[in-house]
Amino acid sequence: MCGRYTQTRETETLQARFKFEPTDIVLHPRYNLAPGQDAPVIIQQESRVLKLMRWGLVPSRAKETSTGYKMINARAETLTQKPSFKKSFQHRRCLVLADGFYEWRKNGGRAKTPVRFVLKNREPFAFAGLWDIWQGSDEDEAEGNDRLPLLSFTIITTEANDLIRPIHDRMPVILQPEDEDVWLDPDLKDVNKLASLLEPYPSDKMMGYEVSSLVNSPKNDTPECILERRA
Repeated sequence: MCGRYTQTRETETLQARFKFEPTDIVLHPRYNLAPGQDAPVIIQQESRVLKLMRWGLVPSRAKETSTGYKMINARAETLTQKPSFKKSFQHRRCLVLADGFYEWRKNGGRAKTPVRFVLKNREPFAFAGLWDIWQGSDEDEAEGNDRLPLLSFTIITTEANDLIRPIHDRMPVILQPEDEDVWLDPDLKDVNKLASLLEPYPSDKMMGYEVSSLVNSPKNDTPECILERRA
């Protein structure tokens, strides 16, 4: 599972790395991104385009937006089986921009210690994601309310690598840079080829370190969240 992550880079840095079109979106560092919040993702149109979307997929046929809180993650192994994800897997794939994510180590009893996982080179990366557009409910239209489109996304997870497995049996899919174009390709419909990209990221290219319990609350979104915890 991936229930909290970081994206601490400015727009210019991400544009240089991910080659998306110039944008008016101004990104500020996020040290504790949580479900239900807006976050930067890249989709493929005529070229790569940066969008802000809500974390927690709200399928186009959903009756209400609260569905998204149950769909912050999608299991790689069942994407073609779940109606909520199948269409997006075929037609609406995205890059979720990040530079770290959190998991919680059990210490015995009810206490848990948050651990931040990053790439050893500390570079930003992309989670494999799916997105969709929710146009509002029939009830909204019947009551004369505007049907404002909601863009939302989910992060795909796979089995944990050796680094993360002692803490959790799942991890978000981090795409290899050379696979990002393949993942975004709107003409690619080969689910087997797409599924082959959804592998655990190599342990030897990652590292983890304990951080403050500030991360436990999504209300805390400050640089202190990513500082290494002192013994």
